[in-house]
Amino acid sequence: MTDLYSEHHALALDAADPLPTLRDEFLLPRHGGAEQAYFCGNSLGLQPRGARAHVEEVLDKWAHEAVEGHFTGQAQWMPYHQLVREPLARLVGAQPSEVVAMNSLTANLHLMMVSFYRPTRERPAILIEAGAFPSDRHAVASQIGFHGFDPATDLIELEPDLPGGTYSMAAIEAAIAEHGQRLALVLWPGIQYRSGQAFDLRAIARLAQAQGAVCGFDLAHAVGNIELALHDSGVDFAVWCHYKYLNAGPGAVAGCFVHERHARSERPRFAGWWGHEAATRFRMGPQFVPTPGAEGWQLSNPPILGLAPLRASLDLFDRVGMPALRAKSLRLTGYLEALIRGRLSETLQIATPDDPAQRGCQLSLRVVGGRERGRALFDHLAANGVLGDWREPDVIRISPAPLYNTHADVLRFAQTVESWATA
Repeated sequence: MTDLYSEHHALALDAADPLPTLRDEFLLPRHGGAEQAYFCGNSLGLQPRGARAHVEEVLDKWAHEAVEGHFTGQAQWMPYHQLVREPLARLVGAQPSEVVAMNSLTANLHLMMVSFYRPTRERPAILIEAGAFPSDRHAVASQIGFHGFDPATDLIELEPDLPGGTYSMAAIEAAIAEHGQRLALVLWPGIQYRSGQAFDLRAIARLAQAQGAVCGFDLAHAVGNIELALHDSGVDFAVWCHYKYLNAGPGAVAGCFVHERHARSERPRFAGWWGHEAATRFRMGPQFVPTPGAEGWQLSNPPILGLAPLRASLDLFDRVGMPALRAKSLRLTGYLEALIRGRLSETLQIATPDDPAQRGCQLSLRVVGGRERGRALFDHLAANGVLGDWREPDVIRISPAPLYNTHADVLRFAQTVESWATA
C-alpha cells in the first residue's frame, strides 16, 4: 500500500509529474541554509530569475539613451505596455483589445465603476459577498456614497450559506433575483480570498445581466491560478493584480478587462492622455478621443520599470500554458488535501470546497481548537521554514503554486504540522 507520507513517494510523484517543475526559474527564499517551503504565491509570488534582465534592460536604456529610449529598439517605451497585451489576453481568455496592464487593482476598480456603476433612484444597489476583501468593500461603499446613495441600504452583502464560509450557486442566484430590480452592479470575486472558493463567472454574469445589472469581477486570486475565459463568459469588466500568481513583484502594475461590446463605449469615464487614440495623441488637442477597447481607460503613460518583471513571468506562463499549469495545480492541491484528511484531520479543518472545480491551488485551513492554536501552528510553520499566510480571524492559507511548488514541499508542510500536533 502506498504511503502518502513517505518522502520516497513525494519525490516519485515529482519525478513522474507530466509537467516538471519550473522551480529553477525562480529565486526561493532560504531558511536555515535550505530552501523555504513557500506557499504564499497567493499573496506575493516569487521573483522569476528573468525579471532582473528585463529591469536592467530598462535601466540600461535609460542610462544610455535617456528620452530616446521611448522610440528605439524592440522594447521601446512608447508602446511598452503592448509587450504584455497578447500574453495577458491568452492568460485570461480574452481578445488583445480587451485587456490592459495599468495602475493598481483598486484604482482600476474605481475607474471601471466610474463607467459601469451608473446608479439611479430605482437602481442604486451593488451586490458583493459578505467578508469581501476590504479594499473592494471600501471602493464600492465610497462609490455608492459618492453618487449620493447610502451604503447602509444600497450595499448588499450576501452571507455565505455553506460550511466554511462558502456559497452555493443557488444562494447567489436567489440574491440576484431578490434584489434584481434594485441592482446596478454585481461585483463578485473570481476566487474568494479568505475561503479560496472559485466561482462560475459565466453563470453569475448571465444572472446579473438578466436582471438588468452590470457584472464585474475581482480576479486577484484567479488570474494565473485557474483557467479563465473572460471574453466567452460575457462579463462586463474585470480587474486583477499581478503580484500574486503572476509574480511581477510587490505593488506590481495591475490588469483590467473590458468586454469588446464596450469597446467604443459612450459611458462616462475618467480620461487621461494615454487613453486617447495613439494616432492623434501627440497632436495635443483638447478633445479626448478614446482608444477603442480596454486601453481607452488608461490615464497616464505606463510604468516601464513596473511592467518589466511582468514580462518575465508571462514568458513562463506562455511557455507552459494554463491548461498544463491547472492540471498540475489539481495534482498538488489534491495531494495536500489527501495528506490533511489522511492523518491531520484532528488538527486541521479545510474551509475550501472539496470540489476541485470550485477552488484553485489554495486550501484555507482552520486549526481545531480555535484562533490561538491556529496562530501557534502558523508561527511553528514559519519557524521551521514553511511559509503560508494568515488571514483574520482564524485562517491559514496554503497555496501550492504549480510553477515552483512540488509534492515534496507539500509533504514538508504536512510533516511540520504533524510534528507540532504530536509535540
